[in-house]
Amino acid sequence: MSASNTATGRYLRLPDVLSETGLGKTTIYHLIGEGAFPKPVKISSRAVAWREGAIEAWKADRQAQPE
Repeated sequence: MSASNTATGRYLRLPDVLSETGLGKTTIYHLIGEGAFPKPVKISSRAVAWREGAIEAWKADRQAQPE
């Protein structure tokens, strides 16, 4: 991902988040409940999405943690 993608404030819908993280829907919502995953933002009255930068930061943080 280039810096220009982060600067644009692109939003990812759930299928994209699932693909980017390799996690399942239930796991993502469980982690959100624990405060361990970025919360989605409401983009319309019936849709939510995640900021791409927040997902990338979460992935970088996970990679930096020792196993």
